[in-house]
Amino acid sequence: MFKNYLIIAFRNLRKNKVSAIINIGGLAMGMAVAMLIGLWIYDELSFNKYHEHHSQIAQVMRHQDQQGDKITSFYHPMPLSEALQTTYKDVFRYVVISKQTEEHIISSGENKFVQAGNYMGPDAPEMLSLRMLYGSHGGLKDPNSILLSQSLAKKLFGNSDPTGRIVKIDDRLTVKVTGVYEDLPANSEFRYVTYIAPFELWVSGLRNKGMDARSDWRNYFVLIYAELAPGADVNRVSKMIKNTYLSHVDQKTADTKPELFLHPMDKWHLHSKFENGIASTSDQMMFLWFFSFIGVFVLLLACINFMNLSTARSEKRAREVGVRKAIGSLRGQLLAQFFCESLLVAAFSFVLAIVLVLLALPWFNKVAGKDISILWANPVFWLLGLVFTITTGLIAGSYPAFYLSSFNPILVLKGSFQAGRFASVPRKILVVLQFTVSIMLTASTIIVYRQIQFTKDRPVGYTRDGLLMFHLMAPGASGKYKLLSNELMNTGVVSGTAGAGGAVTEVWSMNRNFDWKGKDPSTDPSFVTLSVTQDYGSTIGWQLISGTGFSKEYASDSSGFVINEAAAKLMGLKDPVGEFVRWEPGWRKVGNFKILGVIKDMVMESPFEPAQPTIFTLDSVTRWMFVRINPAVSTSKALERIEPVFTSLFPAAPFDYKFADLEYAKKFASEERVGKLATLFSILAIFISCLGLFGLASFVAEQRTKEIGVRKVLGASVFGVWRLISKEFFMLVLIAFLIATPTAYFLMHNWLQSYQYRSGIPAWVFFIVGLGALLIALLTISYQTIKAALLSPAKSLKAE
Repeated sequence: MFKNYLIIAFRNLRKNKVSAIINIGGLAMGMAVAMLIGLWIYDELSFNKYHEHHSQIAQVMRHQDQQGDKITSFYHPMPLSEALQTTYKDVFRYVVISKQTEEHIISSGENKFVQAGNYMGPDAPEMLSLRMLYGSHGGLKDPNSILLSQSLAKKLFGNSDPTGRIVKIDDRLTVKVTGVYEDLPANSEFRYVTYIAPFELWVSGLRNKGMDARSDWRNYFVLIYAELAPGADVNRVSKMIKNTYLSHVDQKTADTKPELFLHPMDKWHLHSKFENGIASTSDQMMFLWFFSFIGVFVLLLACINFMNLSTARSEKRAREVGVRKAIGSLRGQLLAQFFCESLLVAAFSFVLAIVLVLLALPWFNKVAGKDISILWANPVFWLLGLVFTITTGLIAGSYPAFYLSSFNPILVLKGSFQAGRFASVPRKILVVLQFTVSIMLTASTIIVYRQIQFTKDRPVGYTRDGLLMFHLMAPGASGKYKLLSNELMNTGVVSGTAGAGGAVTEVWSMNRNFDWKGKDPSTDPSFVTLSVTQDYGSTIGWQLISGTGFSKEYASDSSGFVINEAAAKLMGLKDPVGEFVRWEPGWRKVGNFKILGVIKDMVMESPFEPAQPTIFTLDSVTRWMFVRINPAVSTSKALERIEPVFTSLFPAAPFDYKFADLEYAKKFASEERVGKLATLFSILAIFISCLGLFGLASFVAEQRTKEIGVRKVLGASVFGVWRLISKEFFMLVLIAFLIATPTAYFLMHNWLQSYQYRSGIPAWVFFIVGLGALLIALLTISYQTIKAALLSPAKSLKAE
């Protein structure tokens, strides 16, 4: 019996080639989109699962009151790590202290590379379950050691075992390779870590500068990770360590009510956002839901095509159903026949979808910033594929099967069967649903792009174009800053240079313990602090609102501050210039600093969030250099002249530079990926919808061939016939537009509320999208309708 079903199904597909191609092609595209999105979702949900103890690993974080709000931070003073380890040793297996991931020069002989890595405690390799290719997890116990990733080890030493070889960090620290670990996957939070050096090695460098970081509870600069002991509960331990700060800090800090808590590794990626001390939906989680809905809807559109074309051709199969019922076929057998056909189409579509996914994956990975592949060896993937195919086949074939099997055999065989005046209603509803989804996706995509462009156009407070940034990592670089600056200016391709303690596109330091006139003594807010040279403002092009910047002409500027608008607002000073601020940092001399000037807010972190209160101080110690290229000189020519200056002064360092505008552009990477993917899926949704509309128009034109012939004999024009057939589809798309517009507006309005800086939703977006959908729909059906209208009445009425 099943063999007979398959034979009939093959015959029907072969007989109706156009509808078969539309069904299989449309379903395959829908399945391919759903499969790509499914692989992307799997990658997102499996973030950090590479680490064996991910469910027991957490980051130590802190809530703290600031100006009536509760802020969340992950930076801590160094002694907190030891306090947690000793006080709560029964609940922690490991407490690992770490610096944030930073770039340094890693070199061996002539090989030198700027690489991102970490300084971490000796238990980090075991806690992160690094898969060691050479050496062991205990490699960091030697304070002069380093662990290399497989890719970095290969760049430095080829394919040989590098254990015991000597490596230099910033041509200053000499360390021995004690292990090589497998490169961490792209869906790990530590994916950029290409080396790990002992945290003790970094601390020893601080001690040489007279900084006793081990006992200073006022210097917030380290990250702390913890692995809980077996059986320990994250929430219970969070309550235990909540008030750890209070017994170690002064009353001023205690008044801000610092509260510790553990943020589990499994929540780092999708639940990393906190608003006023409460975990909120992160952008990544919103994107996860967004693409999940897109995948479901695009697949639904393909299923709708199948339903529409199957039911539309029901009258052609009515006689077949009548004969089968007359000779004794049960309705269950007819259902089995039609479901067999739909499952066969789904099976063909699944195979084609696999091919489409293989072809699309390289591009998809590039756009999505992923390293996704089909899980060939994973039995769960194939099980889900089987369930996915069967489910799709059953959903797509459900309505046609029940509809066709319900025909009355007597009426059919007598030739008096009529589909009924309401038979086309379900098809019309499905067409409306298709275009409703397509219009919503298209409008949403445009709104996403508008939001990205709106934020890109946001004033950043400095001039990005033509600004180069150099991370001065070579030994003695700070001491050679003036010489380097003079040499660069002598090239003639540079119009200005400046130094600072951090990049202009990132926040590198946060500090407290500031006091000023009128300050609420119960608060201790954090400020971004950045040390700069006198030429910093003129080189990067910051914009003064009042007062002055730093000047070489006034030695007193060394005890002055320049603040941004956000800092002035936080301080509550109506006229800040000339006011004094007392700073007790703990790691430098306490002093009273005069506010020299106020600048416009500079966007240094997320362009979607307000600028943080920032204080600029004067200091000759520089970690970053900024070079303004002469506008009259091309960038390529300028780099040709700049490179020899750097290589001559710092031969041990590679010539590594960053463009400020490109670094700023990276901040939009996530939103731009969403925009590009949404555009692709919107185009596919419209294409699938039009594919179904084309098939439906083809059927309608074929069904009304004789009617068209009669109308033409009676004098109807080609345009009149086109208008007659197109009017019905035009009304369906118009209804879809009327449903999609308020729905899309409501959803996107709520999405925009998650951004502090957001664009509006103008009416023209929906007008353009609606008009476009109507035109595309009319173009799709016009081929079939005009073809039918041009057919000679003699041919169309020949059977009569």
